[in-house]
Amino acid sequence: MGRVTVRRPVLRLGPDGQERRRPDTLAAEEPLEIRVDGKPLSVTMRTPGHDVELAHGFLLTEGVIGSPGDLLSARYCDSLDDEGNNTYNVLDVTLAPGVEPPDTSLERNFYTTSSCGVCGKASLDAVKLKSRFSPAADQVRVHYRTIVELPDALREAQKVFSSTGGLHGAALFTAAGELIVAREDVGRHNAVDKVLGRRLLDGAVPAVGTVLMVSGRASFELVQKAVMAGVPMMTAVSAPSSLAVELAAEAGMTLVGFLRGETMNVYAHEERIDR
Repeated sequence: MGRVTVRRPVLRLGPDGQERRRPDTLAAEEPLEIRVDGKPLSVTMRTPGHDVELAHGFLLTEGVIGSPGDLLSARYCDSLDDEGNNTYNVLDVTLAPGVEPPDTSLERNFYTTSSCGVCGKASLDAVKLKSRFSPAADQVRVHYRTIVELPDALREAQKVFSSTGGLHGAALFTAAGELIVAREDVGRHNAVDKVLGRRLLDGAVPAVGTVLMVSGRASFELVQKAVMAGVPMMTAVSAPSSLAVELAAEAGMTLVGFLRGETMNVYAHEERIDR
């Protein structure tokens, strides 16, 4: 299968005319085409690995499926390189009988890059999906001290980031701060989809009583994904967008941003945080 990292030669320049040629470790980025019942649905630029989780998480957060039984199978199709080897860059999933296929009309363009998970959709109404797993009624409470420790716990789980510096991270924790699952990817939305896809495959969606931690900013698309999986709390090391805060407030999800050191900003539903 595809490699998570790639070695490439690099010229390193320094002060006083210093030059050094050496190999550098890069985060791999390859396209993944997701097909549903043989029909192309989405192409996303991702770090190879955990592709079945990614597909499950993507279909969950797009409202297509709600349980692992909604998919009968997931298999790699023949996608050959110049030497006739399978690239493992095309994944075909089969929906269970009775599961409505996704809308593939022109109003929903599912081409995504490693930086944007909703680019190309025709309108805000097309992406503001209704979750079947609303987090609003989740009574979980998380202590402030537990929350401030999450960034370090996520960074410790980012094994590939430590060697490349080029991957986003996402992790799901219990309310006590215990790591459930962590994933890395060149795309922040892919990292979240892989985490939520793993949770779905484990039969644990809605993700009641959990905290989703992301290594970057809290964008609308990431908040939407968390809401679609029933995650009651999301924390991020960087800023949220205005629309992300609006969605979290409407959906009943606690949203924390600028989580750095001993400080944080709570943008929505502070009642879940004990101090």
